[in-house]
This record gives sequence, structure tokens and C-alpha cells, in this order.
Amino acid sequence: MNAGLRIDLNCDAGESPASGNGSGDDALFEIVTSANIACGGHAGDAATMRATIDSALRHGVAIGAHPSYPDRENFGRRSMHVSPAKAEAFVFDQIGALQKIAHEKSVHLTHVKPHGALYNDAARDLALATAIASAVRRSGVMRLVGLAGSVFGDAARSNGIEFAAEGFCDRAYGDDGHLVSRSIAGSLITDPQAAARQAVDISITGAVRTASGGNVAVTAQTLCIHGDTPGAVDIARSVRAALEAAGVHVDTLERT
Repeated sequence: MNAGLRIDLNCDAGESPASGNGSGDDALFEIVTSANIACGGHAGDAATMRATIDSALRHGVAIGAHPSYPDRENFGRRSMHVSPAKAEAFVFDQIGALQKIAHEKSVHLTHVKPHGALYNDAARDLALATAIASAVRRSGVMRLVGLAGSVFGDAARSNGIEFAAEGFCDRAYGDDGHLVSRSIAGSLITDPQAAARQAVDISITGAVRTASGGNVAVTAQTLCIHGDTPGAVDIARSVRAALEAAGVHVDTLERT
């Protein structure tokens, strides 16, 4: 295996009652290296956070916060018009909710990755991204995960925190390097082999084929598999197997 090729494999977790009792995320945690845990904005509560952290620890998976717009009704996938100050406040509070439980279990958060519409909006809006990065810095976590090639990187650097650029295995890309809206047919990649090919392309070539048939540069330190994508476990298995077959070492952000 080429020691020079390394990447983190993350999944969103703790987003349903099934996740809370361990049955939903355990299978993914056998494959991925990092988990982004819902912390109350779009999903999750104290019980699911505790159970998801416990499951992650059993599998040696690094944990991070997955804050969102405070919009459980729409699972955080609807844009909300909020001021940067308000965004910073609710992101900071959500990180803190997970952080409190993590501290009780003597484990630290390695990263923060926004969820859903908050993630997509902030990838294009520097003021919003900067507010999120400020909340991350104030929390003491010091690593922000965001879309590769987006303004998240500038926001992280301006706040003196690390930026981990993210690519996606199970989402289609537009020619601008942003994700195709979920409202558009074909935006979600559910074929495990197609997701695996995209993961290898990002990791090896630093580029991905777009929905229109073009190519766009994607340089990433971590790859995401959405836990609620149909067949997520099969996708994760195919992705990890393909990465390792291509000589890519899969490990946590702290060790990549």
C-alpha cells in the first residue's frame, strides 16, 4: 500500500432512534473512520448522542459534531435566512451539547461538519461560513470539515483553525464543484460500484466526473457517505474495498 495516499472516510450518524440504540450505525462504524453526530438541530437528542458515541468508541471511530439549522421538521434540508450572529450561536450551542456528553465519556471531538442546507449555504456564503468557523474555534474543537474548494477553507483559515476538505462518494457534482441539489433526479448515487469509482477518482486523481459529463477538481482529505442513503452500508463496504485496492490508506483525520 502506498503510504503517501491517505484519506478519512466519514458518515453522518445519530440521526434516528435506530441510531440511538446502536442498531442503525454499528454496521457503518465497522467500515468508516469518522462519524458526524447529529446534535439536536435536525435530529438527535441526549440519548442518541450518548448511544452513538458509545457505538463509535466500540469501533474505534473518531467523533465530530454535525450541527444544522434548527429545523427538525425538514431534517435540516431547507435553507433558513438567519444572521451570521444567530448562526454562530446555534452552531456553538449544538457543538456544546455533544461536547458535554463526550467529555463525560472522556473523549474529545476531532471535528465539526455542518449538515444539510446549512452546509450547502455556507459553502457559497463566506459570512455564514465564517460564523460557523468562529463557533468551532470558540468550542475548542479546531477542525472544520467542509466542501472541497469552497469558502469553508477561507473561513477556517481566518479563524485560525484547520480545514479538512471533503469529497462525496454518494452525491453528484455540478460543473461548479458544488453538489447537485437533492431535488434533481440523479443527485444521489446509490450504486455501490459507482460510489466506489467516484471515491477512488477523488482520492487518486483529485477530480470527479460531473452530472453533465465534464470533470471538476476535488482535492479532499475526507470522503462522506450519508448514513441515510439507501444501501449505505453496501456503499461503504464497496468504497473502502476500492480505496484499499487502489493503495489508499483509510484512517482518521488526526492520522492522515
